[in-house]
Amino acid sequence: MTAMLSARPAAASSGRTRARLLFDYLKRDRLALAAAVFLLLLVLAALFGPWLVGDTATRLGLRHRNLAPFSLDAGWLYVLGADTLGRPILPRLVLGARNTLGIAAAAVFTSMIVGGLLGLVAGYSERWYSHLILRAADIIMSFPSLLLALIVLYTLGPSVTNLVIVLAITRMPVYLRTARAEVLELRERMFVTAARAMGASSLRILLRHIAPLVAPTLVTILAIDFATVILAESALSFLGLGIQPPDFTWGAMVANGRGYLASAWWIAFWPGMAIMLATLSLNILSSWARTVADPQQRWRLQQLKRAAR
Repeated sequence: MTAMLSARPAAASSGRTRARLLFDYLKRDRLALAAAVFLLLLVLAALFGPWLVGDTATRLGLRHRNLAPFSLDAGWLYVLGADTLGRPILPRLVLGARNTLGIAAAAVFTSMIVGGLLGLVAGYSERWYSHLILRAADIIMSFPSLLLALIVLYTLGPSVTNLVIVLAITRMPVYLRTARAEVLELRERMFVTAARAMGASSLRILLRHIAPLVAPTLVTILAIDFATVILAESALSFLGLGIQPPDFTWGAMVANGRGYLASAWWIAFWPGMAIMLATLSLNILSSWARTVADPQQRWRLQQLKRAAR
């Protein structure tokens, strides 16, 4: 009992040390730090922003139609201007961030969990269903992901549920094939052979011994894939096959402002800028994560620290 109680503080201390080390690596790369800060602010705005702005994102204000940005005469909510119905763009960006990030998060986590589990099964087992899983992944990958999403959403009708399912299915083969490749190598290692010799079931070996080693790779892919899904969702919403009014996302905001680029450019510019900055920050942060995870590339962060001095 005493040994167990002493092990818990040691584990907590190890976790704090690891977090402190990651934060130290993050501080050495100023570009990655700026990307992390922007994404943190974006997530906080998506979580708590709708409570602060209330119904101003959907309330009409025809007196402020196409109000130019950086004009505080109508209040700070109109600092980024207003759209064709007089609705302030800043609250709409906040509310659109919640919808865009929520749909993307639901899609990538669903595709990672389902694709990762199927990849574990396909890599560990050599039975007929493992080959069936691979052939299904090949069929999905044979279609362009955006074209497949367009066909399915046009057939089933646009809705949040259909959008999440379609985006998850189109990205699932990436996680499936990655997990399978990892399992094919891990299942031949000595610790798996020892677990089999001790009578461990295949399910226990997969979930207890192999899955924790595959998970970091899938999480790294998730960070990269998040940006891809945001772009795909924005493209579908731009085409009118995403979330439907009165709800909206950044892609739908860009679509609403595309006819006013000459007279009111800010209606489409700000949501387009938000999409660009979010995807760019995700790509920068995922590149930093790959550098930190690879011991052969980690020396670059050491050089950044010396240059900063």
